Amino acid sequence: MLLAIDSGNTNTVFAVLNEDGTTLEQWRSSTDIDKTADEYGIWLEQLMQLAGLNRIVVSDAIIATVVPSTLYSLKTLCRKYFNCEPLIIGEEGVQLDIKIQVDQPDDVGEDRLVNSLAAHQYYGGPLIIIDFGTATTFDVIDDQGSYLGGIIAPGVNLSTESLHQAAAQLPRVIVKKPSNVIGKATVPAIQSGIFWGYVSMIEGLVHRIQEEMGLKMDVIATGGLAELFTEECKVIKLADNELTLRGLFLIFRRNKP
Repeated sequence: MLLAIDSGNTNTVFAVLNEDGTTLEQWRSSTDIDKTADEYGIWLEQLMQLAGLNRIVVSDAIIATVVPSTLYSLKTLCRKYFNCEPLIIGEEGVQLDIKIQVDQPDDVGEDRLVNSLAAHQYYGGPLIIIDFGTATTFDVIDDQGSYLGGIIAPGVNLSTESLHQAAAQLPRVIVKKPSNVIGKATVPAIQSGIFWGYVSMIEGLVHRIQEEMGLKMDVIATGGLAELFTEECKVIKLADNELTLRGLFLIFRRNKP
């Protein structure tokens, strides 16, 4: 079985995938550059045991990270606790088989390329992929699966937290769809601004991307808040919260058939 690790700016996802790419179990940990391989290993082994999995079932591993300082601990985790040498997205020799048609290809985050690869494989193209992570990203791929670029905006939770920290009298709120657009108190007013503000941003940016491309494009959402916004954003076709894991599995299969 395959251990797939997706290390983002806020959270790191660990998933055990079957030989056909099916996700058996997945767990989420806050991304911490100071966390050691042993801390990861003990935590993960306990969760696997609770799920009825023995660590010896893992024969291979693949890692994608946008936080380079976590890579040493994650690689050591795979070697020490799972007795395997992981594939690292972005390292020399690991083929993604995706054309990157931007001015500075090395600047594109590995997670965005992994998502693009998986989205084209499962949903065709041309596509817009919206990832609700620490940042809210819009990635554009053509009908051949080539990566054409995208948009980076502040993430939903990041915006909420920044508002709370910058304004002394504004509380921290849970991101959810409010019952009314016009808030009758501070908390629902903030929730309306965040939720409907992002809905409007999503719909507006998707419209501008399609206008610039000159064609209609399906929109796939992923990330923690994907389902919440998919319910209200008419421009989003569907939410796929396992898109990155699907991409990691595809890359692993292409590099280790």
